[in-house]
Amino acid sequence: MTRAGWCCTMDDFMSTIDPANVMAEPWDSGGAPAASRVLPQRAPAPIVPRGSIAGRSLTALVAILTFLAALTTGAAMMLVRSASDWESAVGREVTIQVRPTPGRDIDADVSAAAAVARAAAGVADVRVYSKQESESLVEPWLGSGLALGELPIPRMIVVKLASGISPDFARLRTALGAQVPSASLDDHRGWIDRMRAMADAAVVIGIGILVLVVAVTVLSVTFATRGAMATNRPIVEVLHYVGATDSFIARQFQRHFLMLGLRGGAIGGGAALALFAIMAAVNAWIAGTPAGEEAAALFGGLTVGAAGYFAILALIVMMAAVAAFTSRQTVNRTLESIE
Repeated sequence: MTRAGWCCTMDDFMSTIDPANVMAEPWDSGGAPAASRVLPQRAPAPIVPRGSIAGRSLTALVAILTFLAALTTGAAMMLVRSASDWESAVGREVTIQVRPTPGRDIDADVSAAAAVARAAAGVADVRVYSKQESESLVEPWLGSGLALGELPIPRMIVVKLASGISPDFARLRTALGAQVPSASLDDHRGWIDRMRAMADAAVVIGIGILVLVVAVTVLSVTFATRGAMATNRPIVEVLHYVGATDSFIARQFQRHFLMLGLRGGAIGGGAALALFAIMAAVNAWIAGTPAGEEAAALFGGLTVGAAGYFAILALIVMMAAVAAFTSRQTVNRTLESIE
């Protein structure tokens, strides 16, 4: 075949090809045009890996710390609430003890003491305990089956105070001493002061534990941030040298540790909220039973109230904020050392 014949043959062959087919998209093995395929868009990888072992460990640590802090906060608020209820109940009552003395009629002394109490300003009601009721008050300590009538057990008078009026206890004591020398007035101020001091001590202990929890969280996040920056130091340096601002790099770490702190705080705080909710449900279930009365006498209402739940939610947010702020400050200090 001559070159001219080859050319004619090639010209004839090219003339049989449709230009539209020449310009058409190539086809892949699946039968779809290659250019029409949408390649999967890969999301930009974060600077700090989300599922690292260090991240999971820090989440568990924050969860444990938040749980302990929430338990301490709830217990302190429960104690303060119980102390306030007990103080409001006991603070509206005073008691008068009339001791039996030789040569005096105990019943006449009790009647005279009750009359003095009723005449005092700010007194709403006076209840005189009978001899049997007064003896029953000491049975839990002395036991039953004893001949309590042979013991010089004082007679009790409970005086309820009117709300909004503060009686003059000094004048009431003076009047009682003049009418009934064997009578003594107890306004429970010693018990109230002790209960108030115990509640204040519980609050101080709770604040101290909360400060320790925050300190441990700050140290843990600081070490975790430095470890993450050491692991990803080449990436951070490249971003730093190509023009990425310090605030941009710091935001990446801040967002990462904010989510870790929020996740750990939600786990720990949620567990504490569930525990207090179960305690409140159990308290409502056993209310009115002997066990419920004993629990109420020892621990109060066993509920933290709406303020307690709100405090635990605020604690969760605080733990996340502490983690984010600590991480950002650590990154900024590290970037300053790179410069």
